[in-house]
Amino acid sequence: MSTKIVNVLGYAKADNQFVVKAQNFDIRISKNDQYPELEGPSPLEYILAGYAGCINAVGKLVAKEQGIVLQSLQVELSASLSLDKYQGKISNERAGFHSIEVIVKPTSEATLEQLKEWLLAVEKRCPVQDNLVNPTPVSVVLFKEYQSTEAA
Repeated sequence: MSTKIVNVLGYAKADNQFVVKAQNFDIRISKNDQYPELEGPSPLEYILAGYAGCINAVGKLVAKEQGIVLQSLQVELSASLSLDKYQGKISNERAGFHSIEVIVKPTSEATLEQLKEWLLAVEKRCPVQDNLVNPTPVSVVLFKEYQSTEAA
């Protein structure tokens, strides 16, 4: 069994920006309507973007394995959620997505049956989908850095 550890590091760079280091890239999360303190794509949109990207990557891998030629692949995601929990208005509802709809539009000479088999394999092998549909243990650790108040 091969295992890969995936690490990212996020930090507040300025009042309106949160930066996540992933490999050698900076992912900037900024203000928008759902998170007024940020500008740009929300963390929720990044989840959907990651899901779409994973379907694309796994889709191309599976297509190659199955001998399917994909001229193009479009993945459209739509999700619904209530902001009431996030805004502290209610406590008895999930803070996350209530549902996610994924529309996959491959352009290919493959038959409908071949594409159905292809999509089933993609769904089974997509790590992001697996994390969204199955419980994943999460451990959150608080670490407080202490600053010295002594004069140098």
